[in-house]
Amino acid sequence: MKKEVIAKLRKTFEDYAYQKESIEFWFARDLQNLLGYLKWENFLKVIQKAEEACKNSGYASADHFPEVRKMVDLGSGAEREIDDYVLTRYACYLVAQNGDPRKEEIAFAQSYFAVQTRKQELIEERIAFVERLEARKKLTASEIEFSKLIYERGVDQQGFARIRSKGDVALFGGKTTLHMKKKLGVPKNRPMADFLPTITITAKNLATEITNFNVKKKNLEGEGKISSEHVHNNVDIRELLIQRGIKPEALPPEQDIKKLERRVKKEEKKIAKGNGQENKS
Repeated sequence: MKKEVIAKLRKTFEDYAYQKESIEFWFARDLQNLLGYLKWENFLKVIQKAEEACKNSGYASADHFPEVRKMVDLGSGAEREIDDYVLTRYACYLVAQNGDPRKEEIAFAQSYFAVQTRKQELIEERIAFVERLEARKKLTASEIEFSKLIYERGVDQQGFARIRSKGDVALFGGKTTLHMKKKLGVPKNRPMADFLPTITITAKNLATEITNFNVKKKNLEGEGKISSEHVHNNVDIRELLIQRGIKPEALPPEQDIKKLERRVKKEEKKIAKGNGQENKS
């Protein structure tokens, strides 16, 4: 996300913030527009999911999602009463977490409402964290699908490991998974993807998604044919990266994604705790 876009979104979100008795809040109807939702009915479903997430985290949803009624101008002096919510910063964060990840407004909001300070560089940093976490989750999902898919086609877990290993060799220019793990300093008992940068995780996911698609489309059976398909797709993805000046095997490692997850969860608890203390004051 470009810095100028982030700056614009930040100003817009701050313009719609309200303050009462030291509590910062947003109206859901305003947030609906800020997050790019055209229909209230669709956005209401996101709010309901966020409320459930709040309860599952051990916090009272009524403290963060109080319902209100307000009058809106229909024009020509006519008014109508509508439903709305008053959302704390933590509530807004949970709404963003349960929103449509394809919307760039959602990516911004997830970080904006998580960061207590308004410093833009911290928002940018956290957006990068969130994007990497999401990329890793997608890769995990596509690899689980891949494993199930090829098991139905005569390939066991050992065969799956061999196919995935050959895919890594193709993506990393002939370097094996073991070689790359040593190069990146990845512990033997940890997946290499937990230490890869977002671009490489995304590349691995795309190659796997294409393999899943073609295994079904071409009705491929057996380790040999499926392995050939997966290697071919990783070679294609590598060539695309090389054309853009990116060598996957030359990129430095990133922070352990497990530590990153713990850091994000710790920040979420601080946000929730902070809002809870404000509400009691």
